Amino acid sequence: MITLYTFGPAFGLPDPSPFVIKAELLLKLSGLPYRKQRGSMRSAPKGKLPYIEDDGTQVPDSTLIRLHLAGKHGITLDAGLSDADKAVAWSMECLCSDHLYWCIVHERWMDDAVFARGPGVFFQRLPFLLRGMVIRMIRRKVRGNLHGQGLGRFSTDERQRLLQLDIASLSALLADKPYMLGAAPSWLDATVFAFLASALLATLGDTPSRQVVSQYSNLVDYVTRLRRQYFPEWQV
Repeated sequence: MITLYTFGPAFGLPDPSPFVIKAELLLKLSGLPYRKQRGSMRSAPKGKLPYIEDDGTQVPDSTLIRLHLAGKHGITLDAGLSDADKAVAWSMECLCSDHLYWCIVHERWMDDAVFARGPGVFFQRLPFLLRGMVIRMIRRKVRGNLHGQGLGRFSTDERQRLLQLDIASLSALLADKPYMLGAAPSWLDATVFAFLASALLATLGDTPSRQVVSQYSNLVDYVTRLRRQYFPEWQV
């Protein structure tokens, strides 16, 4: 049986990481038996979660997990998709993983109120006298990552404009289809659902990402439908 290593539930989500939710939905779509176990970034193959262990092989990164399912188990999750569809899917994958992700990171870590309701709770177990120093150090590191990636260099209005373009693109691609690329789910749905659900359903207040996703009824319906279909235990 495959073991999926996760952070565990937080913020009203099955996992605070959209990449973990993505990996779990990939496994659900694959139909392969799996179990979840809380992991540690210290012991993770690339120092990040999620990763899976499959028959003694550790596979890090949610995209590499998808490729592993295709290579070892023959489960590509792209049946019926044209080469053009696959190209669009990869583009949307990158939009979510390499751009929308950083919008979510910025609002969770750089907004003091959102941080207090969200990532800040992870530091509560630290001794009080040490807690503030560690929080400042980690947030400074995240700020540096955002600056290096580029999004941290933009103003609030500029970030909001880019966030709006991300979400509008996903809404336009979905249109009135049940899944992102048609009548059947594909691996792209694992990615898009994970990021939209993380924005829309996290109990972190009225964040910029929640505000924007909420403007698109087709995306709200999509998240609701897939949550009920694949995560029936996930109550909101």
